[in-house]
Amino acid sequence: MTTTTATATRTGLALSDVVLTFGDGDTQVNALDHVDLTVAPGEIVAIVGPSGAGKSSLLAVAGGLTRPTSGSVVVAGHDLTSLSGGALARFRRENLGFVFQSGNLVPALTAIDQLRLVEKITGRRAATPPERLLESVGMAERANRRPGKLSGGERQRVGIARALVASPSVLLVDEPTAALDRRRSHEIVELLARETHEFGVATVMVTHDHDVLEHCDRVLEMVDGRLGTV
Repeated sequence: MTTTTATATRTGLALSDVVLTFGDGDTQVNALDHVDLTVAPGEIVAIVGPSGAGKSSLLAVAGGLTRPTSGSVVVAGHDLTSLSGGALARFRRENLGFVFQSGNLVPALTAIDQLRLVEKITGRRAATPPERLLESVGMAERANRRPGKLSGGERQRVGIARALVASPSVLLVDEPTAALDRRRSHEIVELLARETHEFGVATVMVTHDHDVLEHCDRVLEMVDGRLGTV
């Protein structure tokens, strides 16, 4: 694994004894059942498992989008369960990056403006210029194209670059290869791994695509809300 010196100054992701319960009484379901997960800066961890196993719930809790029933979620030294309202929203913007299945880009904006929008929202200039981030994902020559003029793989590349604009401590990736063919799937996950190592981010990727797992540092399996080794 190759990481930058910035890795040494970062902390990654740590979930400790996390429980997420839906319903009550006879209908109570543990979407997450006493989950422990630590991801170091510069490490990419893949999580596999059947549909309904709790993978999406794990990403939602790790990203501060859903508050766990119990347990702690620590990102960059801060327990997300102790934050609420505006403080939690600000923390997410500044410390967490998200990559969605389809890139989730703004249709009217060019590739470079997708990244500049993040700078405007966070109110601070990116540590790595947007132009450099697009170059790092191989999209410099398409910086002025809108999503409608990009392929699925290209949209994912822009989505990865956009997620890195705020220099997040943690990158959460949801099924990035779902709409891609085999070759492009390998390209995207290999790119994710390279960017993870270069920028010293703690990356968690949920996927059903076992073909791409060779690019990840670790692979874990989730079944019935429990997380374990494969």
